[in-house]
Amino acid sequence: MPLALLALAIGAFGIGTTEFVIMGLLPEVAADFQVPIPTAGLLVTGYALGVVLGAPLMTVLGTRTTRKRMLMVLMGLFVIGNLVSALAPVFGVMLAGRVIASLAHGAFFGIGSVVAAGLVAPEKKAGAIAMMFTGLTVANVVGVPLGTLTGQSAGWRTTFLAVAALGVIGLFGVARLLPEQPKPQGVRVRAELAAFRDAQVLLAMAMTVLGFGGVFAAVTYITPMMTEVAGYAPSSVTWLLVLLGLGMVGGNLVGGRFADRRLMPMLYVSLGGLSLVLALFTLTAHNRITAAVTIVLIGGLGFATVPPLQKRVLDHAAGAPTLASAVNVGAFNLGNALSAWLGGLVISAGLGYTAPNWVGAALAAAALLLALLAGALERRTEQAGRPAAAHGPEPVPATVGQG
Repeated sequence: MPLALLALAIGAFGIGTTEFVIMGLLPEVAADFQVPIPTAGLLVTGYALGVVLGAPLMTVLGTRTTRKRMLMVLMGLFVIGNLVSALAPVFGVMLAGRVIASLAHGAFFGIGSVVAAGLVAPEKKAGAIAMMFTGLTVANVVGVPLGTLTGQSAGWRTTFLAVAALGVIGLFGVARLLPEQPKPQGVRVRAELAAFRDAQVLLAMAMTVLGFGGVFAAVTYITPMMTEVAGYAPSSVTWLLVLLGLGMVGGNLVGGRFADRRLMPMLYVSLGGLSLVLALFTLTAHNRITAAVTIVLIGGLGFATVPPLQKRVLDHAAGAPTLASAVNVGAFNLGNALSAWLGGLVISAGLGYTAPNWVGAALAAAALLLALLAGALERRTEQAGRPAAAHGPEPVPATVGQG
């Protein structure tokens, strides 16, 4: 594999770490800025909304320059945002830093995927893209727990300074290792927007928002839930996040394996299981062992939905996948923002730190209903097309399809 893929993987590792590490450091950040935990949860919401805005915007702007230069710009934004967060004197400035860093997220993975695929032979494209995304999955197993441990022992600002340093390494890696890329053809925005007229594309994105939102309703507040309800020491949150990351990696692999062969059944099982496990988390969170097992299951079931949902969007937006792919990355983060906000509301209402689990269960159940609807519509479309195909050139009776 080309060394340039390593530079992309390092960038993905840094982006994954900064997105998720805040979950393990919410109490420290809240205490430092003297804000309630639900208010600190806006750091998750703000980042997610930044991705929603930045994914399509930066992808379209990226067509005005070479892909290599755009990736360097994106990593520069990432570094600046994390430095602002690390040095923030007040909570509002840190929130602004999170938003700045988030603008790089969706476009980096969208443009980076195209670049990675172009670095290798056609038969190795999937492996090259997977190599880049390895940085994101490793971030959940190594970067997030290590960043949490560093933040708890040396201060949360140290964690964000370290992540900014990772961004600098990624930036120089892209500059030195990535070959010059041709300037891409301009995106025909009207053609790209046409993909959003497909009901299946919209349903898949809605499933993305609700299904992944179910995961983040619980994990955004996992630190106070595990320390205040399960009885874990703050230092134990590190290895609990390792378990979450391992579940995510496993679920991603399983979801990817079945995405090509049994896509819709995979969605039914993962979303149904996720809703059930999240509902049970309100009970299992009171015991250390069952809480740890549930955390693994949430990570696994949640990320098992990612490959099939991504593939479904690309399949139904095959004529104009660039913008649809970027917007779907934003949809994952819109789910994060929605669930983090709703989770903060139920905590602020005095319902306790396990209350966000009910929010997550409801969101995942809603996603399951949409999946069932999408499957039914797809079967109906297929059945409607079969008679016409069987009759060939023969005229269709006038009464068919009228009503």
